This record gives sequence, structure tokens and C-alpha cells, in this order.
Amino acid sequence: MTLGVRHQPRGADSPRPRPGARLGVVGWLTGLALFAGVGYRLWLLGHAAPPTNSDEAAMGLAALHISRGEGFPVWFYGQQYMGPLEAYLAAPVFALAGGPSLLGLRLPTLTLYVLFLLLAWRLTLRLTGDRWFGLLVVTLLALGSDRIVKNQLIAGGGYPEMNAVGVALAVLAVDLASGGPGWRLTRWAVWGFLAGLMVWVDPLVLPYVVAVGAVLVGFCHRELRGAAGALLGAAAVLGAAPLLLDSLLTGRNPLDAVLAASGANASAGWADRLHGGLLLGPALGMGFCGPGRCATWQLWWALALPLLLALAATTAWYTLRRPPAPALPTSNGAAGPGGPDSPGGSGGATAIPARVAAAIWLALVLAALATLGAYTVSSSAGLTPVESSRYLSCLLISLPALLWPVWTTVRGGLRQPAGAGRRVGPALVRPVAVALLVATVGTAGHATWQAARTAPATRAAEARHTELVSTLRQLGVRHVRAGYWTCNRLTFATAEQVVCAVVDDALRPGFDRYPAYRREVDGAAAPAWVAPTGSPLAHTLDERLRTAPGGLDLVTIDGWRIYLPSA
Repeated sequence: MTLGVRHQPRGADSPRPRPGARLGVVGWLTGLALFAGVGYRLWLLGHAAPPTNSDEAAMGLAALHISRGEGFPVWFYGQQYMGPLEAYLAAPVFALAGGPSLLGLRLPTLTLYVLFLLLAWRLTLRLTGDRWFGLLVVTLLALGSDRIVKNQLIAGGGYPEMNAVGVALAVLAVDLASGGPGWRLTRWAVWGFLAGLMVWVDPLVLPYVVAVGAVLVGFCHRELRGAAGALLGAAAVLGAAPLLLDSLLTGRNPLDAVLAASGANASAGWADRLHGGLLLGPALGMGFCGPGRCATWQLWWALALPLLLALAATTAWYTLRRPPAPALPTSNGAAGPGGPDSPGGSGGATAIPARVAAAIWLALVLAALATLGAYTVSSSAGLTPVESSRYLSCLLISLPALLWPVWTTVRGGLRQPAGAGRRVGPALVRPVAVALLVATVGTAGHATWQAARTAPATRAAEARHTELVSTLRQLGVRHVRAGYWTCNRLTFATAEQVVCAVVDDALRPGFDRYPAYRREVDGAAAPAWVAPTGSPLAHTLDERLRTAPGGLDLVTIDGWRIYLPSA
């Protein structure tokens, strides 16, 4: 059994759409969806949303140091894994703008989102040839729940670039595996460089690198024995060069740090891991929940996901195992491989063989399974399922593969292979497929509305932080001690005019991602203290005021408390 869209095969000599041809209704709607997705995120950035934090500020400080030529970090400050690519992308923005800003830090991440959206649309058309399905994919990716926009816009390390690169690798693999002519060595080099770059930046996307790479090996193994393989390997080494050089010079193994960060040294019960990894994680990580929580009804996606994975894998495997058939051009200018019922196609003039399209679909499904499995067995899924659901952000790469069988059921129903006779399957299959697509768009849309509602509060919180920065400058404060989630953010907001060292709630030294700040604060004559109103740290400092009056002078502003050493 195979699933497919009802295309009318067209003769080989039929004219294909010209680049300047009219877009048509679906083209205009796709463009509108794309601009809506970008516009929604620009509106969020205008509200300083999603809310920033000290981890993002650490990336901003790295970008500031790069823009000044003061340092070129190999790793995200304070750890030995995760290359700070976002800092290198933001550094030129800071240099051109004359200084750091949250908007400047996030402009590259917004650009990466646009690339992801365009490449996902391109991949969808290449593999299906169905522009209406491409519209559906773009619409879903244009939406953005709280977790989704945090992954896409916050420059916290790895997440904004992973999806764009993952889809780019799949698009390149389609062209290479189908034997597309022109610039093949360049494509091999780009594929290798991007794969190596992701090894340095963030290992979360590696299941997609491996799965798509396996497709290339399967279809191009003869070509890889020659110059293409050598160029691919050299480019991959170049992309991963920062990681390789650091490991050679320091003897450190980045894998150890990655395992420690994933919770390998912590413990969580299997019930908690399964609950976080298979129930909460998929719904949160793929954009179907509100900010920080999932309502019970929003968890339906976690129940549908295993069925979608199984259906997509079975469909792709069946097509892959069928005898090869010539690709036929479709009515929309794409190529439906193996006949009108095959799940493959192209958005351009070159036909994609059915087995190549099926292999890419299968690779995306297997990569999603590997990602979901790795997350579920990690302790993070059991200990911090809400926050660690970001580890599933790459699942969006597989979204077209998951929904394609459902879409073909809606468009054409379940059908037997060509010549097998009547349609099979219960009469309710098509209505169920329609309901699933409507529920997918509706749930993601509701989660987007929930996220948008928080933007005014985020802008108000940012205004309070701006008032804190202004007050510190008016008071002439140069050095402060504060909690982890205050320090780097304060230092970045002031472009290092105020330097902060981290303390815990008991006033003991905390975790400083950039140790030079602690050394500077420890050497200062009389650092101030800063704490959010109502926080445990503020309570500790208020207790000191009560037990030792005269030691500190208190300055209060909306949302913050500043403790100045008495003269």
C-alpha cells in the first residue's frame, strides 16, 4: 500500500512553468504565510520577547569580545562543548551598530529562521511536488509557541542554527543522490562543511547528519570513492576544526561534557523519563503547548506522533523496496517518482527518483526516532521535562515527512498500488486524516496565541531591567554581586560598564561563566549587591540589613533592590 497525491501525469515534452510565470493562488498564500511567520517574530523582537536570560547574555558577551578582537572562544563560555557560532554571527552586527544590543544579537537567529522556513519549503516541493502541501508546511512552521520561538530566536547556543542546517543537508542530499548535474563537487564540499560545523556547534542534530549521510553513501558510494569523498572529508574536518584543535591541544573529550550536561551523572526514574520523553516532550518541543506547561488536551500530539512515525516509515520503506520506476513529471512542474502515487517530486525541472525521495523520507523519520529515543533515556527528560524539551527542537525537520502520508490520504485516500484495483481501508480513514490536520494547525495556532499574549508582560519586564541599568549608572555603580540569572544579563546590557560576579542565595561565590568578571569584582573596593524583589537573595540581604544596620544602604526601584555599601 502506498500513499500519494492524485497527479495527472504529463508528457515529457510538456512545457514546464517558467521562473517568471504567475505564482497562482497557492504561491501567494505561501508567500503570505512566510511573511506572517517572519512578521510575527519581528513583532516579538520588538517586545523584547521571548524574554532574555543570562545564558543568552553570555553569548552576547562572547560576540562583544569577538567584535572588539578581545577573544575568539571555541566553546560557549563556562563549558567545554557547544561552539558559539551565534556569537560569531552577531559580532559583525555589533561592530556595525557600534555596540551590543539584544536586537543585534537576535537578528542572525531571525535570519536563520527565515533560511529554515525557505529550505523546508524547498525540500517539501522537491520531495512531493505538491505546492498545497508546501503551503501547509510553511503555515505550521510560521506558527510559533513559546518553546518554539525560544528555540528559534534566543541566541542561547545551537538551537537556531540546527534546524536550518539540518534541512540544508537534506536538500543537498536530494540533489546529490538523484544525480543532479552541475556543481557536484561544490555541493559535496558544502555538505561536508555543514556536517562538520554541526559536530562543533551542537550534537543534537547529529541523528539527522548520520541518517541523511547514510542516504548519500547508499546512492553515491561509487562517487565517494574518488574526489567527492576526499573533498567531503576535508570539508567536514574544516567545519569541525575548532573542536578538533581544542581536543588535540587540551586533551579534553567534548563528549564527556555533553553527557554530563544531558544528565548522565544524575538519576531519574524510568516512569518520569517516559512521561517527560514521550508525553510532555513531543507536545512541548514541537510547538503544541502554552508557555511552560501543557494542558491535558494539548497532549494529544504525543499520542499521534508514534502513529505518524510508524505510518511515515512504513510508507517510505514500501516505496523504497519497490522495483525502480521512471520518474514522471507532474501537473505542477514537479516530478512524481515511480508514477502518480509515489511520495516524491521536485519543485523544478529535474525529476527525483522515487527511491531517493523515499530514502530521504525514511532518513528523516529514523532521525526523529533516534532524537526522541535519546531524549527519553536521558535523565533530563525525567528531571526537567519542561525546560529540556528544547532538546527535541530538531523534530521540526521531520514535520513534512510525518504529515505527508496524512496529506495524501486527505487528497487521494488510501489506495493500492497502480493496477491493484479498488481503494482499501475503512471509510473513516479520510475524515480522520482531515481531523488530524485540522487539529495540528488548530493546536499549534492556539499555542502561538498563548505565546503572543505574554509579549506585553515581557516588554514591561525588560523596561524594568532598563530602569535598573539606568539607576546603576546614575549611582555610579561599577561592580556588583548578584544571582546567576541577573549577572551576565546586567553586564551585557551595560556593555561591561557594570561588571557582575555571581553569588548564590547564601551570598557564597556562584558559577561565573567568564571568570575574569569575578576577579575584577573581587578586586573592587566596595561592590554593590543587586537582587530581584521578593527573591531568596533579596531576603538574605534584607536579613543582613536587619541584623547589621548601617552596613548597607537600600535603593528600591520597580522589581529590583540595590544594596549599596555604606560610605
